[in-house]
Amino acid sequence: MYERLRAYEGQAAANSGIGKDPVNEPMIRHWCEAMGDVSPAYPAVAPATMLQVWTMGGLSGNAGRTGVYDELFALLEEAGYTSIVATDCEQEYFRPLRPGDRVTFDATIESVSPRKTTKLGTGYFVTTRMDVRVDGKTAGTHRFRILKYTPAAKRPGKGAPGPAPQRPRPVVNRDNAGFWAGVAEGKLLIQRCDACRTPRFPWLPGCGGCGSADWTAFEASGAGTVYSYVVMHHPPFPAFDPPYAVGLIELAEGVRMISNITGVPYDKVRVGMPVELEFLRVDAELTLPVFRATGETGSGETASGGVASGEAASGDAAPHGTAPHGTASSDTASGEAASGEAASGEAASHGTASSDTASGEAGAGAPGEGR
Repeated sequence: MYERLRAYEGQAAANSGIGKDPVNEPMIRHWCEAMGDVSPAYPAVAPATMLQVWTMGGLSGNAGRTGVYDELFALLEEAGYTSIVATDCEQEYFRPLRPGDRVTFDATIESVSPRKTTKLGTGYFVTTRMDVRVDGKTAGTHRFRILKYTPAAKRPGKGAPGPAPQRPRPVVNRDNAGFWAGVAEGKLLIQRCDACRTPRFPWLPGCGGCGSADWTAFEASGAGTVYSYVVMHHPPFPAFDPPYAVGLIELAEGVRMISNITGVPYDKVRVGMPVELEFLRVDAELTLPVFRATGETGSGETASGGVASGEAASGDAAPHGTAPHGTASSDTASGEAASGEAASGEAASHGTASSDTASGEAGAGAPGEGR
């Protein structure tokens, strides 16, 4: 089987593809608004991590695609590898893309791994390399890896049920220890740069605006609104009962963070919904800041209800750093770019970026997200 799969290595998945739209300011603006990136460098150049955007074919697809990818997938599915999950991507940048640039691209099946066994199941990793060009010169490369697999069989329960699974613990380090110390005292602390006075979240050792390493922590008021949200259906994670909502909350202070939305069912969460801070006692060792809906749900209903200590309300998901939301989409559930997003003000130049979009495991995640 593996030798048959390896025969596809080096074969073209797309030849002389042409981006449906030239690099353009509206798409750059929409991307930056979604990411919360206010760098003055854009839209004179496109954010580096928009590289793949200019190659996407939408629902109608791209011209130039060969049938090789479909043949490979058909071979895997006939052998029983019927499930698929995106695992990671890598990008390399050689020149910035500017409005008006017309992108062309070629895609090649770069490699097919030997059969691997993961927590999701057993299958093969397939890596596709896309070379993106402008005027015949390489602007960047994009590698995208998927796992085509047979789902692992569920093990039947044996004996008495074990203890209920715990929520993942946040990763506390020297950069964010002050934040979690504040949570323990019932405070939501935000950093403010001493030089340019810009507030920031998550906690970082330096200011992304001016680069200063001097900062002061201050307590947030707790008022906010739902800036964006997703509803997680799959995959399931221990200690979480899907479906549930994961919200990107915009605080009154101007920064954003990912958190639970409590006091309202997951299907009643709406963009613009007012929320206020409260602290959820998950267990004896873990307290998390969450946000309770305080206004109209968007369907004429008013948010209400309480959360008992240690309980999760409908639509409840662990807040920044503890929710397994990263698999909703290249970290799309967070409303933030995957790791590899160009830093504010960064023009595309020769460099690399990568992002893990699904690992098949629920990790603790990064301690805090948002802007």
